[in-house]
Amino acid sequence: MKKIFIVTGEYSGDIHGSKVLEILRQRMPDIQVEAIGGENLKNAGAKIFHDHSKMSGFGFNLKMAFDHLKLESELCNYLLNEYKPNLVLFIDYGAFNLRVAKSIQGHGIKLFHYIPPQVWASRKWRIKQIKKYIDKVLCIFPFEVEMYKEQGIDVHYCGHPLVSQLPPKANREEFFNKYSIDTNKLLVSVFPGSRPIELYFLAKTFMKTARQLKKLHPELQFCISQAPNLSDDIFNKYINSSEFKIIKGDNQALLSVSDSLILASGTVALEASLYQTPMIIGYKGPWLLYLIYLLVRCIKKVSLPNIITGEEIVPELVQHKFNVENLCYETERLLYDKKYRTATIEKLGHVKEKLSDKYSAKEVADCIIEELQKENPM
Repeated sequence: MKKIFIVTGEYSGDIHGSKVLEILRQRMPDIQVEAIGGENLKNAGAKIFHDHSKMSGFGFNLKMAFDHLKLESELCNYLLNEYKPNLVLFIDYGAFNLRVAKSIQGHGIKLFHYIPPQVWASRKWRIKQIKKYIDKVLCIFPFEVEMYKEQGIDVHYCGHPLVSQLPPKANREEFFNKYSIDTNKLLVSVFPGSRPIELYFLAKTFMKTARQLKKLHPELQFCISQAPNLSDDIFNKYINSSEFKIIKGDNQALLSVSDSLILASGTVALEASLYQTPMIIGYKGPWLLYLIYLLVRCIKKVSLPNIITGEEIVPELVQHKFNVENLCYETERLLYDKKYRTATIEKLGHVKEKLSDKYSAKEVADCIIEELQKENPM
């Protein structure tokens, strides 16, 4: 019986991992799978070694750092001395995963990394670690392939998981009726982030912006998205739920039916671009980390639509540019400057053109099965 272990660090990795596991189980029903993950991997049939709900973090947090180091030690000991899998699939979460890979590399376990660290964006030196500790890189952007090949790294382009996993655009009228949203008014939706630290730095300015726009333009209405991984207690600490309609658990549908979006930077921007919904990226963090980021970054763009296309499609209001005045101005442009809005929507269509229509999870599963069959062909 073949055994694999999947390591994720946050909600998105749990989803991507579960899609891979569903295909693996269809093709190798007797495969044994354990994981660091959440409900999605559990429901797909993985035995959960550790729930990753408290792993996702940001900034300097001594307790979190200690917890990560403790988990890292426990995981490495378990993999090497007890579970002894044939293959470990790391998904995203580069810093933690590369440390684990370093500790278990050279012990007869194949190490694959799906959604590898974005070395093309910052800290390019990490590619040396990847070459040293990872047996195969499963990348999701087409421009990554040549970079890894140049370093002599075994790489396979899987396509981006969102292309196949993203639900179709929701029916606007049905969605509006479901949540008692006025079909005669424009809808601006705010996605303030999926981590508590993002709410801490972004929510106040986002909410002030919504109030100001509502005051200036009574014809606008607003919805605030609550990330599914955020508890009500944490979310309500930063967002006043009585001010605007809060929508939780229907986030992709909300992206698809909105007239304009105000987003924290992240994968949500790529989801929005695949729906061709105009958006603004707003982001701010601790100044010390921002200054460090300026030193280690390899590109100046921060949002995936701009990075993928190489175009300035999405306004990026980062750090000192992140304020109510700028957010209001850019939202007004997207809503009321028809020529600018039409051009933006057209350019967002270029994002999907740049990405492959490969079924990413299947590509990953195929690579894993090919590797497992080398030792014992079926």
